[in-house]
Amino acid sequence: ASAWAGVLGASGTGSVCAEVKLSQLYYDPDMDKKNVAQKWLTQAQASPQAWHFCWALLQPDKVPEIQFFGASTLHAKISRHWSDLPPGQLDSLRSQLIAQVGQFASGPKMVLTRLCVALASLVLHVLPETWPTAVPDLLCAFQTGEGVTEADGQARCLALLELLAVLPEELQSSRIPASRRSQLRSALAVDWSSVCSLFQQLLQRPDAPCPVRERVLRCVSSWLTLGIALKDSEGLLESCFALLKESELFDTAVETIVSIISQPDCQRFADSLLKVVPQVLGLQEQLKKAVQDGDMETSHGICRIAVALGETHCRTLLEQVDRWQGFQALVSMIMSCTGTPGHYPVDETSSSLTLTFWYTLQDDITSLDVERQTLYLQIYRPVYFQLVDVLLQKASFPRDEDYATWSADDKEQFRTYRVDISDTLMYVYELLGPELLRNLYDKLGTLLTDTTHPSSWQDIEALLFGFQSIAETVDVSYSDVIPGLIGLIPLITANNVQLAETIMFTIGSLAEWLADHSLMLASVLPVVLHGLSNPELSVACVSALKRICRECRHDLHLHASDIMAVSQAVLVKDIHKSPQCMWIMQALGFLLSALPSDEILGKLLSLVTPHIQQLEKLANEPPSSANKLPIVHILGLLANLFSTFDLNKQSERLEVMRPVQTPPHNNNPVVVVLQQAFPLIQIILNKWLNEPEVVEAVCAAFEKSLKTLLHDFAPLVTQLCELIGQMFGAYPQASALDLTRQLVHIFGCEKDLFSPITALLELITNITISIFQLGSRDHPDVVESFMQLHIQVLRRKSDLYLSDRLDIKAVFYCGILSFKFPETPTLKATCLLFTELISHCEDIPVVREVLQEDGKLLLQTLLEVRYLCMYIVSVSKHSALYKHLFRLFNCSHREQVSKRRMKDIVKEFALLSRGLQGTEYAASY
Repeated sequence: ASAWAGVLGASGTGSVCAEVKLSQLYYDPDMDKKNVAQKWLTQAQASPQAWHFCWALLQPDKVPEIQFFGASTLHAKISRHWSDLPPGQLDSLRSQLIAQVGQFASGPKMVLTRLCVALASLVLHVLPETWPTAVPDLLCAFQTGEGVTEADGQARCLALLELLAVLPEELQSSRIPASRRSQLRSALAVDWSSVCSLFQQLLQRPDAPCPVRERVLRCVSSWLTLGIALKDSEGLLESCFALLKESELFDTAVETIVSIISQPDCQRFADSLLKVVPQVLGLQEQLKKAVQDGDMETSHGICRIAVALGETHCRTLLEQVDRWQGFQALVSMIMSCTGTPGHYPVDETSSSLTLTFWYTLQDDITSLDVERQTLYLQIYRPVYFQLVDVLLQKASFPRDEDYATWSADDKEQFRTYRVDISDTLMYVYELLGPELLRNLYDKLGTLLTDTTHPSSWQDIEALLFGFQSIAETVDVSYSDVIPGLIGLIPLITANNVQLAETIMFTIGSLAEWLADHSLMLASVLPVVLHGLSNPELSVACVSALKRICRECRHDLHLHASDIMAVSQAVLVKDIHKSPQCMWIMQALGFLLSALPSDEILGKLLSLVTPHIQQLEKLANEPPSSANKLPIVHILGLLANLFSTFDLNKQSERLEVMRPVQTPPHNNNPVVVVLQQAFPLIQIILNKWLNEPEVVEAVCAAFEKSLKTLLHDFAPLVTQLCELIGQMFGAYPQASALDLTRQLVHIFGCEKDLFSPITALLELITNITISIFQLGSRDHPDVVESFMQLHIQVLRRKSDLYLSDRLDIKAVFYCGILSFKFPETPTLKATCLLFTELISHCEDIPVVREVLQEDGKLLLQTLLEVRYLCMYIVSVSKHSALYKHLFRLFNCSHREQVSKRRMKDIVKEFALLSRGLQGTEYAASY
């Protein structure tokens, strides 16, 4: 305080200094001076002298920026430094602050708001003990002008409303203990009747200006956070409904009504809720007119109100069985909102608001007791069938000429909207069951066979979309209409991209059903293969092919040649983008791995040979950006093919069908291909070792093969270890470490392969240690993968740590350095590594030695890093650090066995060791 007294001097001098610093902050182009000014002003606000110089900054002759700082300083002092207020100054502070609010009632608005926040903070400090009548006194002062003489009546009214708006907001945002917050909430709620009466008077006065009534509505929403009961707001809610007729206040009135009726506590007041239902139903004529006039804002707002009431209080309204007609009328109103004419989002935006209501209604009906559930199912099953018709109509595409005029954003919103409808249909199926599929099938059959009434492609597509939505997630294996649907699909003339896409997605969604009814594959597979050559159907068609090959692989022998021929043709012609080409290769991997063993290698070679030949051609060319992408693409094709080429799945199926011991795959076709391609890959790497994308593509090809082949990969391990060492030595990358981790996981316990894996681990570890020595901050991915590799070693084959050439102490120090990385995945991996290290301190002598020598360093590092102190508990329980840790924290035995208490102690100690205990940072820690 004495230091600041010297700097700031009297209040006038302090205000002058503050003005100079504010001028520097706002107008000086020098960033260093700005930062110095910012720091000075922050410290000045915290000084005791701020109680005095803030008033000088609020003088009328100051510019708004300076006045705002004065008001902010007042708020800072009251909210954070209340204990610094000189004794006996409370009354003076209160009267001065009220007067200042009156002085700034006409603006500037930002200064007025800040002063109101400061006054609200003062009220929260003294309510209810010191100033129990704070709210009534303020209402009186601003209404009568007592102590607020500088402003006229309307300005005082707006200032009062601003204060009433920020008062609950300040309670919500202030850092107040929960018990004190509850006490203040209750104290303010006691004054709600007086405040509500003022609000109603202002809303009902015909001469009240629009800004006043709009501010009243904002105040209502603010006070609702105090948990005001619906029964205490009935009159106010009625006034809000009346304001929906006034276009200037419509949006704000909607927000306020929705806030009032969305309070969960309203469910305790069923009688009050029942009074709201007729008020909402009374909006139907206004809604109808808005829809007719194309007034999207009004229809959207009314829809929000209806949905808020129905969705928030569905269960309560359903329980009023004797008043079921009123709720049914509300449901019908929401149905009309769901079916708002036009296409979303171009013609209307209301229908999307209603979808969650139908989930809620269904859940609440099915959770009632049997008697009421039976009653409501009789009423609402027909409603849900109607809902399906409405949703399919809303999901249908517009006319081609209209859709062509839509923006890309409109089309994307419509796509998302259809996804939401799809989810809703899937959920509705749980209520309506197989009868829904029968209903859809009958309508589709009528559309396709009734020649007297030609149907549009949009109607057919919508019904198929309904089938797909349900079949995508629901088990339809017992449905008797799916065979008929499969039979209808070839009858559809797909002369439109959207219709053709939906056909493909529908076929894909039925892949599991086709696996159990393989005779039907002949009906739909030609449709998919025909579409495969159309780039506009790329995603849908390739997705359907992949799903069929995955689910029906064991029944595709008769179709394999056709699938292979068409797939190879589209791959050679580059019809599809790279991601879809990868999917095609995955599909072919599923297909080939299920063929008879004597056919697999030949078909596999016929598939990959053109790509390997192209790769060989590229490998012989000088490296350039033009041929890098094709190389990465071809390596990706091979990787995705091998990722699904799983002969082990075939063996499992054979064992189930014919339980005999299947021989090991000594000549796995993928191994044969990789052995042939290995020299080519070596040539590519020799030229592209410094290109991360190429190295990652090579690693991905081997890693995906390794995950699929498992122990069949053994013939390639030694060569691969040498290749990884070469790659990592030239250009260390996380992908090489991840590939090594897979090798350790699968072959770590294989005695014959122990030597090459050990040599690779030693090489990679030494190289990574050198990266840490040179500075590893730019390689968080390498660091994380390095940690994960050593975690796998310790879990899978800790004997590797017995090697004399593996510098365990250096690995330990690398882990210590990794704790300083900000990336969460790296930190988590490092924590897990130390957990594994400590758990092996008894069986690996070198680990024990390192922990004994540098355990204190580990503990110190953990405490320095905020994110990690919670890990000490789990880490320490495996080590000799455990007793030292408890001694350090002075823990009792009971605290030692309480994980929660131990975490609190560690947190407290971490804050204390960093000098942060008792700060705002600690409060949010």
